[in-house]
Amino acid sequence: MTIERIIRIMAGSFVLLSLALGYHNSPIFVSEWFLALTAFVGFNLLQSGFTGFCPPEKLLTRLGVKRGGSCGG
Repeated sequence: MTIERIIRIMAGSFVLLSLALGYHNSPIFVSEWFLALTAFVGFNLLQSGFTGFCPPEKLLTRLGVKRGGSCGG
């Protein structure tokens, strides 16, 4: 698995989990404050698109995960 794919999976998982934990009608609702995590992930995706800076990418590179090619695989 490549860095790009892992980051996409991580971001999607954080968004879905934080929405489930922050939405009132969810069976696993905890607090509305979990919606702040959704906003944080979205902001980080936006800023990394403009700046190219992505902390998880740096960590995964140090762990030896390989970089991917195009989106198609």
